[in-house]
Amino acid sequence: MQPYAPNWTHVTEFVMGGFAGVHEARPLFFTLFLTMYLFTLVENLAIILVVASDHRLRRPMYFFLTHLSCLEIWYTSVTVPKMLAGFIGVGGGKNISYAGCLSQLFIFTFLGATECFLLAAMAYDRYVAICMPLRYAALVSWGTCIRLAAACWLLGLLTPVLPIYLMSQLTFCGPNVIDHFFCDASPLLALSCSDVTLKETTDFLVSLAVLLASSTVISVSYGNIVWTLLHIRSAAERRKAFSTCAAHLTVVSLFYGTLFFMYVRTKVAPSINFNKVVSVFYSIVTPMLNPLIYSLRNKEVKGALGRAFSLRSWKGQQ
Repeated sequence: MQPYAPNWTHVTEFVMGGFAGVHEARPLFFTLFLTMYLFTLVENLAIILVVASDHRLRRPMYFFLTHLSCLEIWYTSVTVPKMLAGFIGVGGGKNISYAGCLSQLFIFTFLGATECFLLAAMAYDRYVAICMPLRYAALVSWGTCIRLAAACWLLGLLTPVLPIYLMSQLTFCGPNVIDHFFCDASPLLALSCSDVTLKETTDFLVSLAVLLASSTVISVSYGNIVWTLLHIRSAAERRKAFSTCAAHLTVVSLFYGTLFFMYVRTKVAPSINFNKVVSVFYSIVTPMLNPLIYSLRNKEVKGALGRAFSLRSWKGQQ
């Protein structure tokens, strides 16, 4: 980057480049992403309401699942509405203030980190349930669940503090077009006139710390689960035990696969267009798929959904 000069004008507003190469297909992309966003909201709200209303699901695993659904709703709502506004140009949809851009990046990073820690807490819950069933009630009490959930949110909130502070210290003197559909760190660094070495290194270390800490808990938990399952003689019992964590393992694989690719790096990504595709996957597609994964792979959730719809249908006929 060039050294800062006092006569340069500081950027006070950014313009989202979005998907610049799809001008003719903007109505199609708008409809597609709007449908996916609404589907995500409906699915996750359904999970929250069903868990809250069905006493059979008032257990730690589903307590964490409601937190995950809340995260998915906010996670997509941070970026998708602004992206949709950009497609149709409503209310300066492509423009975002400097403060708004940093705020969006802070909230998005906060929610993403919180989800990492929450998935680790869910893995610990499955580990205790399968490997130490007799001590489950003592080790995963409601008090423990509340403390774990609070720790996940607190650690997630602290994660972006230093990276955003360092981002706020950088100088942006133009151009102001962000080649992305939201304020992500990499395209922002590409616009800075300052030396971004410290910022890149900090981003790498913070991302690596969050991903390694949470993925280590998940790996150790599932390593012990697999070891326990291998010592269960009954194939039916093994299948039943594994079915309780299959959905969570699928969600973890989807989420962590894209995050490791996107954020554990030290340089600005060379292929912004490919990064956009990956960003769409983890910020829009994955939150939409997660409720489906949990409902389709979990008999208790499917049963609760069935009872909820049956009850509403019955009441509607009265």
